Amino acid sequence: MTRPHDMGGRFGDGPVQPEPEDVKFHADWHARAMALTVAAGATGLWSIDDSRRARESLAPKDYAAFAYYEKWIAGLADLLVEKGAASVDEMSGAVAPARATEGRVLMAPQVAPALAKGAPADRPSEIAQAFQPGDSVVTRRAAGNTLVKGGHTRLPLYAAGVQGEVLRYHGTHVLPDANAHGFGDRAEPLYAVAFRAGDLWAHPEHPEDSVVVDLWQSYLSPAR
Repeated sequence: MTRPHDMGGRFGDGPVQPEPEDVKFHADWHARAMALTVAAGATGLWSIDDSRRARESLAPKDYAAFAYYEKWIAGLADLLVEKGAASVDEMSGAVAPARATEGRVLMAPQVAPALAKGAPADRPSEIAQAFQPGDSVVTRRAAGNTLVKGGHTRLPLYAAGVQGEVLRYHGTHVLPDANAHGFGDRAEPLYAVAFRAGDLWAHPEHPEDSVVVDLWQSYLSPAR
């Protein structure tokens, strides 16, 4: 069954409504939710892949009902409890929160610079580069995580089992499928792969347009 967050190219959700580029947040608490998530992530208790996994693991009914930053806060709450940084009673207000004793503290003025700096995910790897720009490749037909059933992956369902062309080699990067579940970096080659829109979707407005997706080597095999 399709995970509720894997919505790319899905029918029935209505048209995308573009917004002005200068609109960053629709409510004051949205900015606070983002700042809190960045500050909590700076403790080093989890990775960005952990964060994505936590949001994707929300109950389907909650994922469908929650707004964007509600998903962030719900995922963060689950991570704080999962990693032992807070208890369920603390999160519910049943007991007073204890002061954290582990992890790096990121104060409010440091959040914006930390966000701007980002966290590079390139890592050395013993896995050799298998493809070159111009090579034809096919994504694996099963889009799901091959290490953990129902686990996090960056291969979208709409791009599974489709032939494309390698545009660029990005070097070796952390494999999210492993890192999101505590298996370490397991870095491997990462590529920008171009797909014909008409090969991805049944009724694209412009079938000859190209859709470029960054994909790890274990998602790909040579096209025959």
